[in-house]
Amino acid sequence: MSWSPRGLLPSRADVDLRPRTVRADLIAGVTVGIVALPLALAFGASAGVGPAPGLITAVVAGIVAAVFGGSRVQVSGPTGAMAVVLAPIVATHGPSAVPLVAILAGAIVLLAGATRLGRVVTFIPWPVVEGFTLGIATIIFLQQVPAAVGVHASVGGNPLVVAIDAVVHAGASLWWALGSVAVVAVVMLVLPRFAPGLPASLVAVVLVTTVAQLADAPLARIGALPDSLPLPLLPTVDLGLLRALLGPAVAVAALAAIESLLSARVAAAMPTSGGAPDDDARRYDPDRELVGQGLASIASGAFGGMPATGAIARTAVNVRAGAQTRLAALTHSVVILGVIYLATGAVSAIPLAALAGVLMVTATRMVSVAAVRAVMMSTRADALVLVVTAVITIAVDLIEAVQIGLLVAAFFTLRSVSRATSVHREPLPGPAHPGDEHIALYRLDGAMFFGAADRIGAQIRASTDALVVVLRLSQLRLVDATGAHALAELVAALELAGVTVLVKGVQPQHLQLLTRVGVLDELRHEEHLFDDLAPALEHARSHVARSTAARIADGAQSQRAAS
Repeated sequence: MSWSPRGLLPSRADVDLRPRTVRADLIAGVTVGIVALPLALAFGASAGVGPAPGLITAVVAGIVAAVFGGSRVQVSGPTGAMAVVLAPIVATHGPSAVPLVAILAGAIVLLAGATRLGRVVTFIPWPVVEGFTLGIATIIFLQQVPAAVGVHASVGGNPLVVAIDAVVHAGASLWWALGSVAVVAVVMLVLPRFAPGLPASLVAVVLVTTVAQLADAPLARIGALPDSLPLPLLPTVDLGLLRALLGPAVAVAALAAIESLLSARVAAAMPTSGGAPDDDARRYDPDRELVGQGLASIASGAFGGMPATGAIARTAVNVRAGAQTRLAALTHSVVILGVIYLATGAVSAIPLAALAGVLMVTATRMVSVAAVRAVMMSTRADALVLVVTAVITIAVDLIEAVQIGLLVAAFFTLRSVSRATSVHREPLPGPAHPGDEHIALYRLDGAMFFGAADRIGAQIRASTDALVVVLRLSQLRLVDATGAHALAELVAALELAGVTVLVKGVQPQHLQLLTRVGVLDELRHEEHLFDDLAPALEHARSHVARSTAARIADGAQSQRAAS
């Protein structure tokens, strides 16, 4: 199949500038921009590169991903997970290595999208997605606890440990901070019921900021902001550094791809304020999403920024604020750019506790309680997968959470398939014939694969007391190399014990594998392979009759010799 860029590039369908959607998108974009601004600054600082690269990433990568990405509502930029991954790279190679890592990782993600690898995310099981979402929502909530109790805490540590430490060392502004969070939460939860057209989160932030300014409240604020962006500057490429950064770039690319695709997938299933997802606005193309995220990281690196990913928290704010098209994500980047040049004074006065309240409410809305309850009540295996994924997401790492969640899900799936694979000894069909007690007919069901092969082979060998064994393989849906090898060993062991083996009903898709592995070579005769059961039983009965006659003749000869 020849490669085609069709579907991976922007099209006219991306532009939907109707009055209703434009208004909703502009409101959502402004809301997300206000929320994203301090996060971009904080994530840049926590990665060790300073606030400016965080802003560059939010602006440049946000615009490029919005135009070229595969989701209409995805918001991209620097994230806490990426900051954690980048911190050791900065410690080893210095801040100047980050733009090069961004370009390398972006190229890898771009290649993955161009080669149509985005669909891999569809193989991530539902319990893993729900567990990842629950874990991410918990992290977002915990990350806001320091600001909610009036404590300054650096980004990047384990969120649970940081949150507990913040509560223990709650500052003098505790009640002001908690009051700000409470006001924001109440406004965001109540206002949409009475005035659904107003941006509740924006109204809440403005209200809290105004009161805090008038009362001269002792609350931590966003603080001074850079008033300009640096000029674009391509990183210096050194061959030795390039080789040293290739491994870290692959890890960064993996995080960017997984986080972006899961963010888009989570956004596609998030309920809106009306209670259900908007299918047209929320539909996404995973391959195009990787292309967009790859280009976004490359562009960000070219301007001296960080690698970009789809940001689940900001995407959730975007969705909850009513975003309908890509204009919202574009507006978010333009707002950050405008704030940098025009409104640093006003934005710098926003209390961090107010933003914490916005993100806390957003985090609780990210989780579908009905979906989590459905998974927890489905099977114990699925419930365990959800819990393990969520716990590892919170306590260890996002990528490891998905990997371990997939491994646990795969283990239980293989165990389930293995248990569904069985062998049954069946009675011979039709009227009984003399000698039928010496014929064993076994039907193999399910999958003859590495998880069940030894058990099936051992079960047949242990229960066989016949002269002829007929193996019915027509019900096998799957046979892998291990299963075929186990069948070959079974046939060889039975033949060595003097039992004739007949094979019936090998499916065409399995025949080549069984031949290559040597199953058919172990049969006593090439004519011991049958398509239908009747000829196989007829051959088995004739073989039993000959064997019985031979034993009788041998017995008579032994008696004559003895006399």
